[in-house]
Amino acid sequence: MPTDPQLFDLASRVGAHLLASQRALATAESCTGGWIGKVATDVAGSSAWYRGGVVVYSNALKQRLVKVDAAMLAQHGAVSEPVVRAMAEGALATLDADIAVSVSGIAGPDGGSADKPVGTVWFAWCVKGASPQTIAERRVFSGDREQVRRQTVALALERMLEL
Repeated sequence: MPTDPQLFDLASRVGAHLLASQRALATAESCTGGWIGKVATDVAGSSAWYRGGVVVYSNALKQRLVKVDAAMLAQHGAVSEPVVRAMAEGALATLDADIAVSVSGIAGPDGGSADKPVGTVWFAWCVKGASPQTIAERRVFSGDREQVRRQTVALALERMLEL
């Protein structure tokens, strides 16, 4: 039995959606620490639609594993639109998927600032094509660290149903 029935149901729907369109998902996660991948693999048969993911919590791993440019990180910070776009695009290429989702945020309780308060999360979804199409979204969630991270996982999966 899944630990979070709502996220399990959402991941199951994402899996069915991806199977119907014959596409596979990859993930590049920072603030969620692999939670999106965990929820995906809670679904039996997910190997048919989930390629895998990387947890790139440090900037060094963002650079090495999903090819985020060091200058971009220095200029914009890890929690930014350019960085999550690069993470999603890097995951798409590195993990040989059709769709990639990436997340980077400030889950708290510390680390926030005036322009990036605790609860700020950037998302990006990249869809394979002749030239990959990437969409990004910023959200500021309320709640404690666990609640911010869970809301991040839910939104990352919900948007997959629209692609």
